[in-house]
Amino acid sequence: MTQKLDSLQAALEAVLGGRIKDFKRDRGEITITVAAADWLAVAATLRDDSRLRFEQLVDLCGMDMSVYRDEPTDGLRFVVVSHLLSVSLNWRVRVKVFAPEDDLPVVPSITGVWNSANWFEREAFDLYGIIFEGHADLRRLLTDYGFIGHPMRKDFPVSGHVEMRYDSETRRVVYQPVTIEPREITPRVIREDNYGGLH
Repeated sequence: MTQKLDSLQAALEAVLGGRIKDFKRDRGEITITVAAADWLAVAATLRDDSRLRFEQLVDLCGMDMSVYRDEPTDGLRFVVVSHLLSVSLNWRVRVKVFAPEDDLPVVPSITGVWNSANWFEREAFDLYGIIFEGHADLRRLLTDYGFIGHPMRKDFPVSGHVEMRYDSETRRVVYQPVTIEPREITPRVIREDNYGGLH
């Protein structure tokens, strides 16, 4: 395993060079970080270069890094994480791309490199609000058409903004502001002196 990772690390460094902004090798996996401006070119290189040959995009997801491991971070907020697989060379790599702007997170779409990115990018747009520049059909995938906001963002309220219900008088589904009162539920513990018959 170590020899294979050494070979992959050497190939990545030789092919991508200075375009790798951060390199991490941990628990038998390699993670590289590249700039959003370089992402499309790097993706094509990862797929096409004979020393790498990452033919498959296995997964792509968004992440909100505003609070990570219960601690606030001072870096960029939104990141797109891709997992790539080389079937012919039998190795994997994880690629992170941070959106340069937190207010309007934008990264290039890689649907032209790996067609499987289509639905993954739509999901990341829907849930995190990350815009994939160049995506041919960037629209919501999992939430309702009239949904407001992006539910996987750390600042999105747990109860949401609107709720829907069936109105029997109008015979249709209606949307209304959330009627749930936010509250913190803390379990009440009662300890009695002789609870359970113990003295």
